[in-house]
Amino acid sequence: MVLPSSFCSPRPGMGAGLARALSKLGFCSRSQARILITAGRVSVNQRIQRDPEFRVDLRRDKIAVNADEVRGAAKVYLMLNKPRGLLVTASDEQGRETVFKCLDQAALPSHLSPVGRLDKASEGLLLFTNDTQWAARITDPAGHVEKTYHVQVDCLVDRSVSARLTQGIKVSDDFLAAKRARLLRQGARNSWLEIVLAEGRNRHIRRLLEAVDIQVLRLVRVAIGPLQLGELAKGRYRFLSQREQALF
Repeated sequence: MVLPSSFCSPRPGMGAGLARALSKLGFCSRSQARILITAGRVSVNQRIQRDPEFRVDLRRDKIAVNADEVRGAAKVYLMLNKPRGLLVTASDEQGRETVFKCLDQAALPSHLSPVGRLDKASEGLLLFTNDTQWAARITDPAGHVEKTYHVQVDCLVDRSVSARLTQGIKVSDDFLAAKRARLLRQGARNSWLEIVLAEGRNRHIRRLLEAVDIQVLRLVRVAIGPLQLGELAKGRYRFLSQREQALF
C-alpha cells in the first residue's frame, strides 16, 4: 500500500535530498526530479514523498518513479567535437538544433548532461556524463581546471597583446584575464592565438578580446585539463578510457 507523504517525516542529516538522489542515480536532472516529486510520482520505500529535500540513503532506501524502482545507471563519460551553430542544452524552446543531435544514434542513458558550456558560435571539446560528482570536479571554479582554446582573430597581433590578455582587463563588472596566451601562427590578414583559462565566465574570451578591439573569427576548445581533443572529427563523439576518466 502506498501511504501519503504526511505519514513520513523527513530524516535530517541522512544521505542526500530526494531530488539530488535521483540526479545522482542518473535518472533525470535535479530540476526534472523536483517536478516528478511534487507531482506525487516518486516514492521512497513504497511511500509517496512530495518533498524534494526529503533525505534518503542511496545504500538502503528504495526509490521508485511511477512505482518502478530506480537503479543507478551505468556511468558514461564521452567527448564530442562540437560543431559551430549548435546550442549546448538538452532542448530549445525555439526549436533550434542542440548538441544532442550529434548523439541521436547513440545508446546512451536518458539523463546525460554536458560538462560546462560552449556558446553557439564556438567549437571543439565538450564532455558529457551522468556522473555528477565527476562533472563537478571539472566545473568547480575552486578546482582551477584549465581550458585551452585556439582562437582565430581578425587582425595581425604582436606579443604585447598576449601580455595585455594575461594582465587582465575590467569589462563591465567583471575582471577578465587569460592564465596564458601566445601567438600560434599568422596569415596575411589574421592570426591564431592559444588562450588558456583557469576559470570561465560568460563569453570570457570574446569579451576579453573585444576589450582590446580584436574580433573573434573562430573559437575552438582543444583541451580540458590534460584531456586533448586530438584528431576527433567535427560532430563525432567517443567514449573516454578509464585512464582519461581518472584525470579528474
